[in-house]
Amino acid sequence: MLGLRQKLSLGFGGLLLIILIIGIQSIKHLTQLGSSIDVILRENYRSVIACQEMKESLERMDSAILFILLGEKERGRALVQKNEAVFEKALQVELNNITLPGEGKKAVLLQDLFKQYQATLQGMQKLKPSIRVQRDTYFNKLLPLFVQIKETADDILRMNQQNMSDANEQARRSAALAERQMYILLLAGMLVAVGFVLFTRRWILRPINRLIRSAEEIKQGNLELVVQTDSRDEIGQLSQTFNEMASALRESRRSDQTRLTRMQRATEQTFKSLPDAVAIVDPVGKVEVTTETARNVFGIKPGKQIQNLPLRWMGEIFTEALRTGRTIRPSGEQRVIQHFVNGEEHYFRPEAIPILDRENEPTGVVLFLQDVTQERKQEELKRGVISTVSHQLRTPLTSIRMAVHLLLEEKIGTLTPKQVELLMAAREDSDRLHGILNNLLDISRIESGKVQMNFQKVSPHLMVFEALEPFQMDFKDRNVTLGTELQDDLPEVWADSARIGHVFANLLSNALRYTPPGGSVTVLGKADEEWVQFSVSDTGKGIPSQYLPRIFEQFFRVPDQGTETGAGLGLAIVKEIVEAHGGTVKVESRLGEGSTFSFTLRRADKMIREDEEP
Repeated sequence: MLGLRQKLSLGFGGLLLIILIIGIQSIKHLTQLGSSIDVILRENYRSVIACQEMKESLERMDSAILFILLGEKERGRALVQKNEAVFEKALQVELNNITLPGEGKKAVLLQDLFKQYQATLQGMQKLKPSIRVQRDTYFNKLLPLFVQIKETADDILRMNQQNMSDANEQARRSAALAERQMYILLLAGMLVAVGFVLFTRRWILRPINRLIRSAEEIKQGNLELVVQTDSRDEIGQLSQTFNEMASALRESRRSDQTRLTRMQRATEQTFKSLPDAVAIVDPVGKVEVTTETARNVFGIKPGKQIQNLPLRWMGEIFTEALRTGRTIRPSGEQRVIQHFVNGEEHYFRPEAIPILDRENEPTGVVLFLQDVTQERKQEELKRGVISTVSHQLRTPLTSIRMAVHLLLEEKIGTLTPKQVELLMAAREDSDRLHGILNNLLDISRIESGKVQMNFQKVSPHLMVFEALEPFQMDFKDRNVTLGTELQDDLPEVWADSARIGHVFANLLSNALRYTPPGGSVTVLGKADEEWVQFSVSDTGKGIPSQYLPRIFEQFFRVPDQGTETGAGLGLAIVKEIVEAHGGTVKVESRLGEGSTFSFTLRRADKMIREDEEP
């Protein structure tokens, strides 16, 4: 059985052979035609021209003899000498161009006759001037020689003309033969090409089209097909390999289906044992798998559409996770969801986690509602303890501060320098403890919602200017540059300007504390469709990356930051204030390059439009 390569070689080889034959035949016939033309031009044509010149010169010599007979001897002799030279030259050409049988004999005869003619003519000229004698010599001797010479030259001329005619006829026949051969070879080439095309369709195109249709069937999910194999060439081997591939895919699909079924059942059993509410939702919002808690507490059941559930926030975080491809954790009021289970108050922290494929495209979302009731109770207990302790400590601390103040004023007696030094240290520590208690009370009030926020439309430029003004001298004394980069068209924000001023004050004081002299601190502002983002960026020492996730926790302080650090409540207050406004706060930092703290506030025009909606 011929392979595909041999079949293609056979087809193209036949075409190449025909082309080679056509080329060889063309060269052969062109060479023959060239030879015929060369014979005509090089051999016979020279003899024809020479014979014509001899005849013409001989006739002129005969005319010259008439001049001599008529008495014009000088003129006659001059013509005779001139044409004798022409005749001899043409005769020499003919003698050197003998190409035909019998042509040489006639040329020699022509040479002898001309010598006799010359001798007779010279003898006639030496006779005494007797017209009668000269006339008798001309008619009896010269004229017969003239006729013989002319007839001999005509014979040679006719021989060469006949040969030229024969060569022309032979060239014509060769051209006709070459034309017929070319037609035959071209017809044979066309037949071979058509046959090759037909066999190519049978050998190559038809099996390839069959493979294409089979691939389309596999693309549609039909793995049960078998490609017919008609040959054992490369196409046949490809078809056999294709069948083996389809068989392997069928086996793999069966194995995958078995594995998928096993995993699905294991997942369902695992889901049933989970204490939290978890649901897997496909890209169109249809619930696929849920836990018992999700079904019993929130009514999230398989087959339902997530957008049709009465929990609006759940559809929002599902849509956002599917759109962005990242985990969504609600902020603000939706950070923790209150829900009653069997008449008892429970709290759940929602989270939407996208399921990504290999190309990082979302193929579904996992909705996770963690029960944080115990954590919430512990936080409330902690806030209660902190609030109680803070209130209990505030009254005696106030008395201590007042006593220290009176002693330093020396209203109850003069103090020694050592006593003043001790009292000054006591006043600083009491002031610091007073600040910590105030911060704890602020955090407790904000978390419990007891702080009344005075929300109103505020100009970002004015708010930033008022926040920077108290720090101008401090930055100047520390030799740290303080600048702003705010968009000119920043919209108004919906905020409590006093509370946001406290946020700026905390961030600016931290930036000043950790930025060395010669550095810079920049306040930036930019807006998008819903939010205005403010950032405080410094060129300080930066924060190690392992501490960034805990930077906003209460009482957390970054190690090895010097003795100027506070109690670790400032950034926690910042986070509580920003989240009370419905915004978010984040930090970006690189060790040795500085830090950037950013927070967002809602645009006032966006808030107004939402309030106007029914």
